[in-house]
Amino acid sequence: MNKHYISALFSPKSVAVFGASDRPDSVGQVVFQNMRESGFDGLLYPVNPKHVEVQGKRAYASIADIGEPVELVVIATPPQTVPCIIESCGIHGVKAAVIITAGFGEAGPEGGALEKELLETARRYGIRLIGPNCLGIMRPSIGLNATFNKGGANTGNIAFVSQSGALCTAILDWAQSNGVGFSSLVSTGSAIDVDFGDILDYLVSDANTHSIMMYIEGIRNARSFMSALRAAARIKPVILIKVGRHASGSKAAMSHTASLVGADDVFDAAVSWAGVVRVQTTTQLFAAAKALSCGFRPVGNRLAIVTNGGGPAVMAADRAADLGLTMATLSDATIKYLNQHLPLSWPHGNPVDIIGDAQADRYHHAVKACLEDENVDGVLAILTPQAMTKPLESAQILIELSNAHSKPLLACWMGETQVADARNAFSKARTPHYCTPETAVEVFSYLSSYYRNQKLLIQMPGPFPHHVEPDIKSARQIIEGVLQEHRKVLTEVESKALLSAFHIPVAKTIVAHSPNEALLISQQLGFPVAMKINSPDITHKSDTGGVLLNLNNAYEVRTAYQQILDNVQHNRPGAQIDGISIEPMVVKPNGRELMIGVTSDPVFGPVITFGAGGTTVEIMGDRAIALPPLNSFLARELIQNTRIAKMLGTFRNMAPANMAALEDVLLRVSQMVCELPLLKEMDINPLILDENGALAADARVIVEYRPPSADRYAHMAIYPY
Repeated sequence: MNKHYISALFSPKSVAVFGASDRPDSVGQVVFQNMRESGFDGLLYPVNPKHVEVQGKRAYASIADIGEPVELVVIATPPQTVPCIIESCGIHGVKAAVIITAGFGEAGPEGGALEKELLETARRYGIRLIGPNCLGIMRPSIGLNATFNKGGANTGNIAFVSQSGALCTAILDWAQSNGVGFSSLVSTGSAIDVDFGDILDYLVSDANTHSIMMYIEGIRNARSFMSALRAAARIKPVILIKVGRHASGSKAAMSHTASLVGADDVFDAAVSWAGVVRVQTTTQLFAAAKALSCGFRPVGNRLAIVTNGGGPAVMAADRAADLGLTMATLSDATIKYLNQHLPLSWPHGNPVDIIGDAQADRYHHAVKACLEDENVDGVLAILTPQAMTKPLESAQILIELSNAHSKPLLACWMGETQVADARNAFSKARTPHYCTPETAVEVFSYLSSYYRNQKLLIQMPGPFPHHVEPDIKSARQIIEGVLQEHRKVLTEVESKALLSAFHIPVAKTIVAHSPNEALLISQQLGFPVAMKINSPDITHKSDTGGVLLNLNNAYEVRTAYQQILDNVQHNRPGAQIDGISIEPMVVKPNGRELMIGVTSDPVFGPVITFGAGGTTVEIMGDRAIALPPLNSFLARELIQNTRIAKMLGTFRNMAPANMAALEDVLLRVSQMVCELPLLKEMDINPLILDENGALAADARVIVEYRPPSADRYAHMAIYPY
């Protein structure tokens, strides 16, 4: 079998530590001591030209002095020495390097130049780099501890990949006391070479890794990241935490859509489609790690709660409702079984309160029955220490049941001193247990999200889900014409023409340049009409008084023409005015006002948004987002993730909206995004939807030049299949 291209980082046969030292608490001393004491089963060489011996082992002045092949080097020397070390390592056939040293790109222009030299040297010799400025890498199963952490890690089946070395040390400390082990632990540091994509590509084929945890601060290559993340999540659970959720200082948005979507929203949508579960805090990450290490694979969100106290069960049920979980409805067979084994006063439903005097046998009957119920996807068992309670015996029952069933079984033994032995038993048996019912419910929600996101992961849409292909040539000509005029904002007429090229229904619009022309157009279209300012400088027409509706006769049209001009000249003096557009009023008694938008994220590229529309779109804040391309399943998922979705069925005597028409528009917008890389932002607002179909009443498009690419879909994070 061929080795993976970064296998030298994870399974080296020989390691040299540059900067190995006897100086107490120096990085080189700690790294070499860790390698010496971790039981590394390969060859280990300390490299330090100032020493004959380091920590009782012969030291070497350089890589050349070793005289034997070295696969991996660990470098803990001053930054200015590192490029030369990599040069000599390349000459002598080294495959990979872990650069713990800091002082490169993060240290200013001088460090940046040093980093560039380092990377160029490594690439010249084909050496793959972890770091610089990282904690290092661990592989407990082979005794590889190339880090300056105080101590090692237990062997386990979780891989942890982090951009923060400090968080790695905290995770390791927590794991030791909670019985959690690792297959690998990687601190990526600056990640100038090997990045998340490379590491995930290795871990997905690593037999020792059953699940993957990640800490992320930022993404550089979205295409590589998404491809590797999706490949990994198809086979193994991936859970991650990303910081920087509330970045400040963003530029003022040019459209409704851009003002609604933040980078964190986009990241959330991206990782969900990748089949990944995201948590928000390190506490949640730790809690989820316990469940992931058990290899649970839930198939839904229906939770059963077994408890010896009513209050904690209510707290758990409330938290479940907050998180959108479903309290399982127990089957008749389960109810009948529990009636035979529980006191008459049990509530005959879920939560299953087995009463305060419950001992281990009641926990056995109640938990077993719930685990075997087809209506239940997971069970939370809660114990509060009461006079008759036997926490350890009950814990041992749960451990046995957990080992015998594949469904998630989570324990919450509340209290401290009286349940300490039980918690130790859970930890030794690797049965996930939590101090509060709310935390346990959150963990089940992560497991449930994993199942839901897996359904998103298997979607593989192409660029053209329709039989009728769009007129891409005409659409590109419209955009090129706008850019040739040194404009970025399309007029409403141009925007609607762009939509029409992709067969999106639009309200017919004609531009008038005088009151008389406005009257003639209105008579041609038929009253009532709507009149709107036509200006490339005005994004939100209503805000400038540039929109008048329901104009029913010649007098109203003539008056409206002048009134709109006066309003705009007063509110936006100096704005370029290219006439006033006129369109028939859209009369749809059952119409719902919706919005579909496109914006461009600097990392993940184009993003599609959907939600409630109209003039109050920002105030309502009702929107869901997705990364293109879409297919029917993803379009429906996007719709259902909004509050307005509840109004699209039968609502207040209105006929249900035509969902097929809405889905069709979303898919055609997805086509636009795929085929028009110069499309930067777009609002279709309102898109009016009723039982007969959808109609774009207004549209706004912003374009931006980008250099041509041989890759047709280079602008997209997810390549159309």
